[in-house]
Amino acid sequence: MIALDFTGRRVLVVGGSSGIGNGIAQGFRAAGAEVHVWGTRAAASDYDGEDGCDLTGLNYSCVDVGDRDAVDAWAAPFDTLDVLVQSQGTVVYKRGEFERDGWDRVMAVNLDSLMAIAGRFRAMLSAGGGGAMIVVSSISGFQANIGNPAYSASKAGAISLTKVLGKAWAREGIRVNGIAPGLVATKLTAVTTGDPQRKAAALAAIPDGREGTPQDMANAALFLASPLAGYVTGHTLVVDGGLSLT
Repeated sequence: MIALDFTGRRVLVVGGSSGIGNGIAQGFRAAGAEVHVWGTRAAASDYDGEDGCDLTGLNYSCVDVGDRDAVDAWAAPFDTLDVLVQSQGTVVYKRGEFERDGWDRVMAVNLDSLMAIAGRFRAMLSAGGGGAMIVVSSISGFQANIGNPAYSASKAGAISLTKVLGKAWAREGIRVNGIAPGLVATKLTAVTTGDPQRKAAALAAIPDGREGTPQDMANAALFLASPLAGYVTGHTLVVDGGLSLT
């Protein structure tokens, strides 16, 4: 059996300061990796005491992924990279995504930044003799999210981009795959998970009967980045407790 041991490996988790990204970052750290994370706040200490934000043992940097110049300007403290996890994401509620500002911001963070960051670290991923990139999308990319057109469209784009880059970069030794989470309690889903009635209705639609956790997503990411998934390329793994089956 191949152990999920990432000792000596270097991992960057974009959006790794909270929620799913933070769970993934801590999953890789627990498996022995050197883990770097990007977040939106000026310093790691700005997340102290906040639920779903554990930056213990992680190397933190503040980068606005919606700003391509900021992505390009980041001074990487390494020359090679073994795993790149793109877990950045935002959403605008109250039908704000039907307006230009809401649409543009969500698309910039959820889709445009994926390609900008992939391009930024492409050479570093291939330089180490073969790396892995994991794109965190959503089951919303497979279905209509009525109140959030930009979120749904951006996640569909993320799933498509995973296929395209998986095919384009395979010969460079870079495996590109993705994860499509279902309902996971994070800041983005608090509108549902923080409302007892809405949460109960959501859970009733999940065959497994529970919401997902950041650790569930970390387990999937560790698999996709490991030799166990050595022949998996361009695939987005749905991790939703069966929600998308209903």
